[in-house]
Amino acid sequence: MTMHWLSLDRLKRLFLGAPLDPLSPKVRQHIALAAFLAWVGLGADGLSSANYGPEEAFLALGEHTHLALYLAVATALTVFIIAFAYNQVIELFPNGGGGYKVATELIGSHAGLLSGSALIIDYVLTIAISVASGVDALFSLVPPHWQMWKLPVEFFVVALLTGLNLRGMKEPIALLVPLFLGFLLTHVVLIAVGIGLHAGSLPALIPDTIADTRSFSAEIGMIGVIALLLKAFAMGGGTYTGIEAVSNNVGMLREPRVRTGRWTMLYMALSLAITAAGLIVLYLLWGVTKQDGRTLNATVFESVLAELFGSGHLVPVLLAVTLAFAAALLFVAANTGFLGGPAVLANMAVDRWMPHQFSQLSDRLVTQDGIVVMGLAAVGALWITGGEVHLLVVLYSINVFLTFSLCLAGLCRYWLTHREGKRWLFGLAQSLLGFIVTFGILLVTLVEKFADGAWFTVLATGFVFLVGLAIKRHYDGINRQLAEADVLFGNGQSAAPRQDLVPDPKARTAALFLGSRDGVAMHTLLAALTLFPNQFRNVIFITVGEIDIEQFHGQEKLARMRAEIEARLERFASWCARRGIASDAYVAYGTETVDQLDRLAGEVLKKYPNTVFFASKLLFHHDNVFIRLLHNTTALSLQRLLHLRGVPMVILPMKV
Repeated sequence: MTMHWLSLDRLKRLFLGAPLDPLSPKVRQHIALAAFLAWVGLGADGLSSANYGPEEAFLALGEHTHLALYLAVATALTVFIIAFAYNQVIELFPNGGGGYKVATELIGSHAGLLSGSALIIDYVLTIAISVASGVDALFSLVPPHWQMWKLPVEFFVVALLTGLNLRGMKEPIALLVPLFLGFLLTHVVLIAVGIGLHAGSLPALIPDTIADTRSFSAEIGMIGVIALLLKAFAMGGGTYTGIEAVSNNVGMLREPRVRTGRWTMLYMALSLAITAAGLIVLYLLWGVTKQDGRTLNATVFESVLAELFGSGHLVPVLLAVTLAFAAALLFVAANTGFLGGPAVLANMAVDRWMPHQFSQLSDRLVTQDGIVVMGLAAVGALWITGGEVHLLVVLYSINVFLTFSLCLAGLCRYWLTHREGKRWLFGLAQSLLGFIVTFGILLVTLVEKFADGAWFTVLATGFVFLVGLAIKRHYDGINRQLAEADVLFGNGQSAAPRQDLVPDPKARTAALFLGSRDGVAMHTLLAALTLFPNQFRNVIFITVGEIDIEQFHGQEKLARMRAEIEARLERFASWCARRGIASDAYVAYGTETVDQLDRLAGEVLKKYPNTVFFASKLLFHHDNVFIRLLHNTTALSLQRLLHLRGVPMVILPMKV
């Protein structure tokens, strides 16, 4: 049995890497992202959308491609409007949280839940659409009958990215830096060269566009022209996805976080605006049309390369390299979902909208439960949609602009209530402009595409919202009952002076695994002493300060947790001493709570070999799968580990 578990542990270390120390400053510095790496890991989502956002917008114009020039300008401006507005989020919330934190603190808890629910679905679709679009780019190079293999390849890529992220945040980013730079270089060069080859058409582009617009408006009216532009602009809404990723993950950035976040946002805005607007202009100048099984980017880049190098063998090679880099960047962008999604789940878990497990860190300092859930959900989204990018874009854009709108509405409210100095007016104008743009795109997309699949996103987001409400209600009810037990314990404290007693290592000893609630701990202690009267001369308290996502990214919260643990251990030691019972305490801080407690139990046994271990388990009147998912099984896991070593452990139920 020992060899079996040893081999499993070796496999885990092989695939996930060695554990990291969450208290080490060097580890924190290692996984913190500088502006450049943050641009790669978080900004890739925005930049990669140039592979599908501009195409969807251009195709929505139909035969009226002369309007594309307006789209190019509007796209570039919108990128900067949203990016600069989100700089305010980075400044106001330097510990991260992004749209969820903004909506919660600036509008209200239920607005935060709605924003968080939308972000969770959004990040799932980030993974799905990025992987699907990346595989589409690769399959543009192969014969049509290979299309049947697209979905299995997409599943494989999601599984691979899930494994990389379980190893830790920085590893997959550093691995994919060359691919990110390769995309940027190939696409910017081809866009610049493509526009340069048709530079002779540029002087007449603006006059021709204006003349064509006047002619078109004479046919259908200016309102019709504006409606078509708005529809195309909304269909290209996927272009702006990923801009919020930096503000959602400020906690991952290197100090000073606000400055790093601002630089990251600038890199993202510049690269996305140039690439997306440049592609729309390129489509217009080269007059590209949609071809079955190929993206517009593949078509226009092949035309540019053919004009440069003729019909030789070099064109297919260079096109393959370009599309391979496009696919690679899309896979990098999918990684953003694995960074942002678990971060949102963790923040919501801290506020009790999601199960507590989502805020816990693995020994690789990642929220592994969130990563696994995001991977499985992305596979489900790909399976439901068949990996069709056109459908995924519709599903994707709804929640992107819902979170944008909630966040920017919160910023507007903030500036209206903080009218100090001259800065507030500029901040309000910036936020209000961003809200008008994003809310307008949201409404147009909902109206235009509700029957084409947008209803599914609304339904999925509503489901997550209702689940969050149910989880919060459950946790609040349990906390109220446990708070009453805490009060009873506090009222039972005596003011009598404490007399320290030295534990006898040879005497019978009761070792108690303590959780975070004094009432539960006192219930365990009293039950152990009552069930085994006059049996134990020593009581050992064992506890672990669990470093979850909240403590890890907030040093002041970690210090507060240490102080609280020391104070509560002092209270229990005093209680025992006043009753003539010797006590001792074993404390550890870190992740993987069960492993830490098991290690401390081993240390206790070395000094106090005649020990019986005790822990409590909440007992619910109406137990079900839902409740079991919301409460960890630490006591049962420890009992199993200790029983395998022949060590006695008793679990005492506490009714709630």
